[in-house]
Amino acid sequence: MSTIRPNGRKFRELILYIAIRCAGDPIFDKAKLNKILFYADFLAYFRTGQPITGQRYMRLQNGPGARSLEKTLEELVRKGDVGIRYERKFGPRKERILPLREPTLRRFSGQHLEIVDHVISLLRGQPNMEMDQAFRVNIGWQLVRQGETIPYETVFLSDRPLTAAELEYGRQLAAELGQS
Repeated sequence: MSTIRPNGRKFRELILYIAIRCAGDPIFDKAKLNKILFYADFLAYFRTGQPITGQRYMRLQNGPGARSLEKTLEELVRKGDVGIRYERKFGPRKERILPLREPTLRRFSGQHLEIVDHVISLLRGQPNMEMDQAFRVNIGWQLVRQGETIPYETVFLSDRPLTAAELEYGRQLAAELGQS
């Protein structure tokens, strides 16, 4: 496993950034925030070798969850940086994150903010049920048990069949290693 250290300051500011960017999404709530954070951190790790916030994400029943999200949201509410509005339109009560200040973005690279914006655009307007289905096919989420941490390295795993060229390359490597 890697030695990625969570950056609490970046995590707090990214929550504010996402809440502002998702203000117009009628389906944005704490569950969706969790999924955007997860996808952004894991996509950044895939593309750059470093996650954005380094948070640890665990397997929850309906997708991943940042281990420190509850504590961080409580801190943001206590400091007056966000508010929480409880809504019930249909089904269970939802917690909507309301930003009360602008985020400080100087610690974020342009590439990382582009990744976050890309993830937000992909998930905008998508109901949580549809996103939950996507996590059921996520390799990292499948590999761990309820409550366990999803390793960042699982972003490189796939269950697609190997191509003929990949199989041949593997045979060549195996033959070379067998001759050594």
